[in-house]
Amino acid sequence: MLQISNTVIIPAHELEISAIRSQGAGGQNVNKVATAIHLRFDSGASSLPDVYKERLLNLNDQRITKEGVVVIKAQEYRSQEQNRESALKRLQELIKSAVVVPKKRKPSKPSRSSQRKRLDSKNKRGQIKQMRSKVIE
Repeated sequence: MLQISNTVIIPAHELEISAIRSQGAGGQNVNKVATAIHLRFDSGASSLPDVYKERLLNLNDQRITKEGVVVIKAQEYRSQEQNRESALKRLQELIKSAVVVPKKRKPSKPSRSSQRKRLDSKNKRGQIKQMRSKVIE
């Protein structure tokens, strides 16, 4: 069971977790023990609310396939249990980030005084440059 929010919970039977051999260094242990975790979560066939499913599909994330299957591989730790926790936490964060609605931007205008200051500084700069030029007699 994975809790996303107070009302949204993903049951354990909807998560497909398998242990695979981890990549990289690990000494003699690396070829014998499957410590990496491969987590698959089919959002389309899950009990998630439709809003969550829609937002997940609209996310531009390489971990989500076109069919809406979330695939997460966790191999950061040397123990299988820590990798399982890491994978579940990453799935939870991914789903939470999909639901967050970004704030709408309110277009703003520069104030009159700031516009005036900008133009004054441009004039002053132009006059300084003009003073550097040769004097015409």
